Amino acid sequence: MSAPHLPEHPDFLWRNPEPKSSYDAVVVGGGGHGLATAYFLAKNHGMTNIAVLEKGWLAGGNMARNTTIIRSNYLWDESAAIYEQALKLWEILPEELEYDFLFSQRGVMNLAHTLGDVRESMRRVGANKLNGVDAEWLDPQQVKELCPILNISDNIRYPVMGATYQPRAGIAKHDHVAWAFARKCDELGVDIIQNCEVTGFLKDGDRVVGVKTNRGTINTEKVGLCAAGHSSVLAEMAGFQLPIQSHPLQALVSELHEPVHPTVVMSNHVHVYVSQAHKGELVMGAGVDSYNGYGQRGSFHVIEQQMAAAVELFPIFARAHVLRTWGGIVDTTLDASPIVGTTPVENMFVNCGWGTGGFKGTPAAGLTFAHTIATGAPHKLNAPFSLERFETGALIDEHGAAAVAH
Repeated sequence: MSAPHLPEHPDFLWRNPEPKSSYDAVVVGGGGHGLATAYFLAKNHGMTNIAVLEKGWLAGGNMARNTTIIRSNYLWDESAAIYEQALKLWEILPEELEYDFLFSQRGVMNLAHTLGDVRESMRRVGANKLNGVDAEWLDPQQVKELCPILNISDNIRYPVMGATYQPRAGIAKHDHVAWAFARKCDELGVDIIQNCEVTGFLKDGDRVVGVKTNRGTINTEKVGLCAAGHSSVLAEMAGFQLPIQSHPLQALVSELHEPVHPTVVMSNHVHVYVSQAHKGELVMGAGVDSYNGYGQRGSFHVIEQQMAAAVELFPIFARAHVLRTWGGIVDTTLDASPIVGTTPVENMFVNCGWGTGGFKGTPAAGLTFAHTIATGAPHKLNAPFSLERFETGALIDEHGAAAVAH
């Protein structure tokens, strides 16, 4: 029995259609980037005969397995430009998508624990200001005023020597973001096809002409890969390699608490970052597991180190209990920056390598990737993030600003 359609069941946010035999474009991956790409293809480029293919359920991958942090305080001009565009879009999308996904601009602090941290952090604040990104340097007392539960004493392993602060940064409810994009995609005529795994590609010489799936073959003129940690697997199916590595990245939440943590705090040095979600749970992330893999759980020792760091920085957390843990699959590049552009296969495009920046970059990734798919040429914001930079050496090294996972 086929799934019901939205007009017959108005309580559904989107249809669940059967795949058609052909589309003008197919986006592989039904997470935030895939949905945002489809939305901007339809909205900005008038491409509505398109499909989003998701091998599981919508937003069941990294989109629902991250720590929801949004910021744009990256070091280099190219990174600051694309992430700042994302942040500007985050600020208008609730109204544009007609969906309150709980975007909360509570600010993000990046702690400095050594003189090296301090120098690098101050450099980043200066670079941010030159690029029009809101950024401040806070001394330890200002850090304490902004987040009273933070331990700024000097008798711990890594005392807080200051922090960068981006006031416009914050968090959003990740699954609500996916639902908002999915609903608008459906309204614009995009087919969102779940439980549809890509098993291969049809090619005419060096040009892609179709997608093989477990629900049949779909002919198409253009393919956009938005599969995050599994992008390298899809690329190999298409006959080329991507310079990315996939790692499990763990996160956890505590039981619910009254509001105690007013901002977002990140520490690269001791590998923990934490915010308090709207319902009251403490949301914590750590660094990636060191091994390559596609697991969605991770190793216990990472959680142990993460908890030790969190309790030292936030002594009050010693009284909290872990509610659940999970893992995502992050795709990391050699320079900790994404790949958004063309591939060696004609009419096949790739959006991957965002590492831990995927959620925060969602709107700009969708905007620029849709432009690239529709026109065959990069948008000015994603032009620096081409696959070719690994041949030319024009890398955009964001290891220092790309969070603790790199």
